[in-house]
Amino acid sequence: MRSRSPRYLAQPKGPSVPEPLTIATALSQHSGLARLGLLMQESNRRMAVVRVALPGALARFVFAGPLDEEGWTMLAANAAVAAKLRQLQPRLELLLQEQGLMQGKLRIKVQQH
Repeated sequence: MRSRSPRYLAQPKGPSVPEPLTIATALSQHSGLARLGLLMQESNRRMAVVRVALPGALARFVFAGPLDEEGWTMLAANAAVAAKLRQLQPRLELLLQEQGLMQGKLRIKVQQH
């Protein structure tokens, strides 16, 4: 005698929703997203280079921003941080040049919340 489940229970048909992709997989499978992933890595690379020149606690208020054909943007948490970054801008640009990462302009903007 065969065991059967009651008729009122739905029979599993397999997953109706595809398995989610990891961000890394999604970035690698789509050409536009792959380019975005590369730009994010390059932006973070620049941030790592300039972070050593940021005094004290300032580094936690500065974030890597977009990288495009015209240059790279650093994002400041507020106007006071942006003002300090502008004072440091010549030194930051020099660090980027030494690493061969200074293509275009270094822009400093206040992060919009």
